[in-house]
Amino acid sequence: MDRREVIFYAAVFIFTLVMVWNDQSIILVLGIVLFTTLIAFTFHIIYPMAWETRMDRLDAFLRNKKHKPYIYIFYATANRLDEEVEETIEKLMNNTTASKSTKAIYQAAYGMYREDLFTVRKAVREMRRSDYRTYYETILLVEEGESERARVHLASIKKEWMRFALLAEIERRLNHLEQAREYAARAIHASRGVNRYIMTKEVERYYTKDQLAQ
Repeated sequence: MDRREVIFYAAVFIFTLVMVWNDQSIILVLGIVLFTTLIAFTFHIIYPMAWETRMDRLDAFLRNKKHKPYIYIFYATANRLDEEVEETIEKLMNNTTASKSTKAIYQAAYGMYREDLFTVRKAVREMRRSDYRTYYETILLVEEGESERARVHLASIKKEWMRFALLAEIERRLNHLEQAREYAARAIHASRGVNRYIMTKEVERYYTKDQLAQ
């Protein structure tokens, strides 16, 4: 829990005590507390994860969430922090409240990070039918050299940033680096929050000026 969260919860606690001491309705107090907590959660967690676009803010947000594995895994994998990836994925897989399908998504991401296609294939079989499952199925086709089948398969994905990211990877594998970079840029433009952070880090890693000059 970071300092802002501590201050917020302390303020809510004090507010609740003051309201109770002044004989306010418990229902009213609980309603205000729940509403305030929801607003704070949206502002501090949901907004940066889903809608933020500035890399400096995303970096600071993710870097300070080591105590929240389901958030910190994005920072650890995007920045190739091997030891922290191992520690974080272990916490996620040991989480008894996460669904089997959710754990499968984490496992697939971990498999791609380790370039372990066996792990990815196993994880995909345990996912519910969704854009994420189609995304990883398409990645497997790309890894197998089935570029044309991959193009057809990704067409059903609703998330635009996913489609562009996959097209960028297909073109990169074919050594069409200018086209790959164009698709990668479109993926960044179409993404928000942690997805934009990851895509930007990928572009920095794969589409440098030196690579394009090859």
